[in-house]
Amino acid sequence: MTSRVDTSDYARLFLADIPLLDTRAPVEFLAGAFPSAQSLPLMSDEERAAVGTCYKNQGQEAAITLGHELVSGELREQRLASWQQFAEDNPNGYLYCFRGGLRSQLVQQWLAESGVDYPRITGGYKAMRRFLIDTLDTLANEADIILVGGATGTGKTRLINALPRSIDLEGLARHRGSAFGRLLEEQPTQINFENAVAIALLKLSQSKGPVILEDEGQLIGRLALPASLRARMSEAPLVVLEYSIEERVQVVLEDYILDLGERYRRAHGDAGPGVHRERLLGDLERTRKRLGGERHQHIATLMESAFDLQQQTGSAEGHRDWIRPMLADYYDPMYNYQLSKREGRRLCSGDRESLKAFLTERCDAA
Repeated sequence: MTSRVDTSDYARLFLADIPLLDTRAPVEFLAGAFPSAQSLPLMSDEERAAVGTCYKNQGQEAAITLGHELVSGELREQRLASWQQFAEDNPNGYLYCFRGGLRSQLVQQWLAESGVDYPRITGGYKAMRRFLIDTLDTLANEADIILVGGATGTGKTRLINALPRSIDLEGLARHRGSAFGRLLEEQPTQINFENAVAIALLKLSQSKGPVILEDEGQLIGRLALPASLRARMSEAPLVVLEYSIEERVQVVLEDYILDLGERYRRAHGDAGPGVHRERLLGDLERTRKRLGGERHQHIATLMESAFDLQQQTGSAEGHRDWIRPMLADYYDPMYNYQLSKREGRRLCSGDRESLKAFLTERCDAA
């Protein structure tokens, strides 16, 4: 079997979703990582801190000696076994540390001594992260971006996910982009979000055609769109989904009551409906200032009644009564204002099927 060599071909790693063995400490991994990476650290956070202090006070040789003392015996064997298992499960993978230095070299050496030849990534996490930052900025400026706009409830994400040359920014951010957009999962870190967006753009750049994105604000939940992408989106052309208020109420009912409610039920069992209820009431509370006290209280009362009815009868129909004024009094004024400020030209308007056909034709013509 031919031995694989170390690599600095970062584009290939991300384009092929190559499995990555991250040997950095857990705290480093949590701060920022890559979608295909698994955290199997050489040292714990405490061990890393101790070695860092030793390096600062006594120099590199003493720090290396301490590292070997801390990761030795049974602990060393346990960690080596986890790396061996990763290598066996992912024969096409690579390992790395922060800069491609001592930690990844040591893990590679210990694996080699155990009979496992496993390549590492030169430059490590720092070089890969720099590559993705530069890639994102370059591709954001070069991409032929078309935005999908439309009022809340028109099903923009549904259209995005039906198109091959699209990026679901809200999916990558794990947030639906509205006051009620929080999901059960925590949002990724800002770094992880940026990494995921850069990789998605890199993959689309391998073929010709427009990049289709939802028309987002500066923030998706607590995550900021990368500045270069946001600047490019601000002037990009737009297609606009248009549906009646009742059709939009139906989409919101499906997404935020039926779908989200089922997610809470799966996650929390019998307690799920109560958790779902409290989450939406909490989200509604954050809209009080813009709605005004009287309208907020009216909608809150309607929401409480809808959940009561759903609990008693199993019917979600009562939720239409609060969704309708929420769209009319809260979301639509904001959307109309934002649309009036857009610089990009409007290409066309219509329902999801007509816009899907229009955008597919644009993609095929590229």
